[in-house]
Amino acid sequence: MHATLLAGTVPLFLGALLSDIAYYRTYEVQWTNFASWLIAGALVFCGLAIVFALVNLLRAAQKKGRPLLYLVLLAITWVIGFINALEHAKDAWAAMPLGLGLSLVATLLACVTTGIGLAKRRAGGAA
Repeated sequence: MHATLLAGTVPLFLGALLSDIAYYRTYEVQWTNFASWLIAGALVFCGLAIVFALVNLLRAAQKKGRPLLYLVLLAITWVIGFINALEHAKDAWAAMPLGLGLSLVATLLACVTTGIGLAKRRAGGAA
């Protein structure tokens, strides 16, 4: 479940980034609405992944790896995404170009965090 939630953040943040790029090129306001919904979904997935990461951190005494680094990166991703959601809550004209930049940062952080989080996962077994 954790891997599914974690991996779900990447396409949602990526979709928001692509929607912001589409708005930046076309100025169709509906693209910012799409981005807002995609960011909200990414925040839900990322927030639930944080819960799993906290549990993994509490169980880290038995495991090797970097659960604290992973948790911190996941939390930073969520915070950047939340700030991005607040930015997208503005009028479409006011949300750019900062909304586009925040979407880019959130997408990159989600990719890095997902890479770290899934690096030790194996099919059929716990991390």
